[in-house]
Amino acid sequence: MSLAGIFNKRRKALNIPSRLAGCLLFLSPLSASAQFYNLPNDYFFNTTLQKQLAEFDSMQIHSSIQPYIPFFNQKYMFVGDTHRVFKYISDDPIIDKVFSDHLIHIKPKNGKYEFKVDPLLNIEFGRAFYDTSFAQRISTNTRGFIASGTIGKDFYFETLFSENQSQFPHYLSAFSKQTQVIPGQGRYKVFKTTGYDYAFSSGFISYQPIKQLNIQLGHGKQKIGDGYRSLLLSDNAFNYPFARITSEWFKGRLQYTNIYAALMNLTTAGAITPKNTEPLFQKKAFAIQYLSLNVNRRVNFGLFQGMIWAAADSMNRQHLEWQYFNPVIFSNTAFYGLNHKNNILVGATMNIKLSKRFSVYGQLMGDDFSNTFAVGNGFGWQFGTKYFNAFGIKNLMLQAEYNDVAEGSYNSPFGTFSNQSFSHYNQNLAYTPGYGKELIFLGDFRFKRAFLNAKVNLQYITLNNYALYNNTFSRIQLGYTINPAYNFNVSLGYNHRFQDFLEFEQSTNTTRFYTISLKSNLFNTYYDF
Repeated sequence: MSLAGIFNKRRKALNIPSRLAGCLLFLSPLSASAQFYNLPNDYFFNTTLQKQLAEFDSMQIHSSIQPYIPFFNQKYMFVGDTHRVFKYISDDPIIDKVFSDHLIHIKPKNGKYEFKVDPLLNIEFGRAFYDTSFAQRISTNTRGFIASGTIGKDFYFETLFSENQSQFPHYLSAFSKQTQVIPGQGRYKVFKTTGYDYAFSSGFISYQPIKQLNIQLGHGKQKIGDGYRSLLLSDNAFNYPFARITSEWFKGRLQYTNIYAALMNLTTAGAITPKNTEPLFQKKAFAIQYLSLNVNRRVNFGLFQGMIWAAADSMNRQHLEWQYFNPVIFSNTAFYGLNHKNNILVGATMNIKLSKRFSVYGQLMGDDFSNTFAVGNGFGWQFGTKYFNAFGIKNLMLQAEYNDVAEGSYNSPFGTFSNQSFSHYNQNLAYTPGYGKELIFLGDFRFKRAFLNAKVNLQYITLNNYALYNNTFSRIQLGYTINPAYNFNVSLGYNHRFQDFLEFEQSTNTTRFYTISLKSNLFNTYYDF
């Protein structure tokens, strides 16, 4: 007899109502076939998938670029079906909707199409404390939805929208006022004097005309690399319009990606703006080529080229030459060089699975090497390691990562930071702090639906080769996953930020903030700077 049958037999014998029984069963070991949304997902939520990728013995999975493309991977693995570790058995459809399935989930038996909708919620409250006894109320109120669907075997779509009001700790508030954006989530309006009102949306369509080719058009973001940070392309900045063309060769061993995107500088364009209308901002075009090679079942190696085309003219007109559309990696680097107004970034990635439990990864980044002094040259490197089922403890993941990025990185040699730099909406497209040295420790432990994760960032920042400040950011979170289909969870969090300005006597800044939240935690927000 199945577990559900045994449970229902006991329920009837004890005269337990079915819904109460469902709640009791909810507390038992859980797993589900709920599908993952196709996003660069919240990093700790993604650890289950990372563990499965480490264990999966195949050359068909290219883990170094996100979002993954399900059409390439569904034959080989459950990318898009990552929550097998959760199990939910109930004879009550309402209980299933709350704790296991999508809010709306339509999938006929013939499997010709599928449609799902889930809420995006974040009800968060907390208090922030600073160096003095001053305390501040912090909060976030998010309402929205995420929906996706498939039609046949070749077409997929996804859309997301959220409306938000937030009150942030002082350092985040200062950042938003300086940059005019909420980190990773776009522009804002003032809300009740000290708060921020902002909206966030993304969406794309994906079409697979042949087995070896996938085409995506949308508004969103990508990430390249196997680490917490990326020195090449991160999901740190706001969403952008893009076209992504991905092809696979040699039975999936080689994957080649071209991404063409439209970025924005928050600098008013030269065109005359009518009175009482939203100003136009300066545009710049972005092109990426990324070549990922699975050398064997354990070793992946990647090559990267990214180019920011010359920004729009005084009338906000973009002048694109044929080289912008050139799909051949490194050919534009050879044509223009790294010291050109078309800001080019090159790099490489590496991921080695030493075993099913232990892997190492890294990145190299090069920007501009024309300066005779170290300051102004742009380069960086990353090295990290992941340890799954650490010390024999099931579902314990430990990770350590070191990043070192020179001061001159990502800026254009022929423009200001906001003009030709590797940026979008006043935020770096790649490394979140911009430059500096950083050591990161991460840990994540899961027991059934309960989770405990922690992170420590140790940052050392210089300016013109002089020590500027040390920044220590630590976070611990304890929570429970209510519904894994869209990572709906409840959690308690503690965050501590200590900033020490090295050249100024007794100049430090300490922020501690506590939060309690009920949220659909699907995408990354990088507040650790």
